[in-house]
Amino acid sequence: MDSDAVLAMLQEVAAEVITPRFRRLAEGEVMEKNPGDLVTVADHEAEEIITRRLREAYPDALILGEEAASAHPRLFDELTSSDHWFTVDPVDGTKNFVHGSPDHAVMVSEVHGREIVRAWIWQPELGHAYVAEHQAGAYLDGERLTLRTPPALDSLRGVTSVRSQVGTSLGDLPPLDLSWVCCGVDYPQLVTGGTDYIVYGRTKPWDHVPGTLLTREVGGYVAHTDGSPYLPADMHGALLVAAGPEAFEKVQALLP
Repeated sequence: MDSDAVLAMLQEVAAEVITPRFRRLAEGEVMEKNPGDLVTVADHEAEEIITRRLREAYPDALILGEEAASAHPRLFDELTSSDHWFTVDPVDGTKNFVHGSPDHAVMVSEVHGREIVRAWIWQPELGHAYVAEHQAGAYLDGERLTLRTPPALDSLRGVTSVRSQVGTSLGDLPPLDLSWVCCGVDYPQLVTGGTDYIVYGRTKPWDHVPGTLLTREVGGYVAHTDGSPYLPADMHGALLVAAGPEAFEKVQALLP
């Protein structure tokens, strides 16, 4: 499938099973995987359709969907031996979706070996599509995104998904705000100037692989907070995402 076809598929799936349930979820259509970790029928149905479509197009690839991996953790074990795989996040920001916030997204990424080669983020309610290809640029609604102008290092604006860190300051930088609590919105906000850096406390491929490629294709920098490289199969270690390498170095030096 070419990149346009994958994006069109995500938009079709969202229109079919996600958007009709936005602010209309019935009793029994929202469940908990773990305390506070919500999943809906839209998550399950969207993932099943996307997985089936990708498997038809790429029968030899591993499809790592968030809900499938939750039900079958052994899928994680296959990552190290898989040369070609996809991540699927059918409704990123499920809690936002359940509570009626438009800040949710459908995300897919493609990985060859240890290289992220393509990524798609579709925001059904916000109406924006982000597509990135390795060394070929990133696009917003079909228009190529330019490299971000490096932000002023003495006034970097940051957000975090770690609620205990909200309101704290790193050095003399402004206090951290809460992120949009949805990687499919957080990363696009960074690449379009809504924030200069993001601090994440945990790593799951379906959450971070798509946004990582998007960020790198516009000159941003993504790595673990200890400075070690972020690889698509990584499952542990906090992440720092920044608008550029200089911003990364500035923030990393201030992290506790």
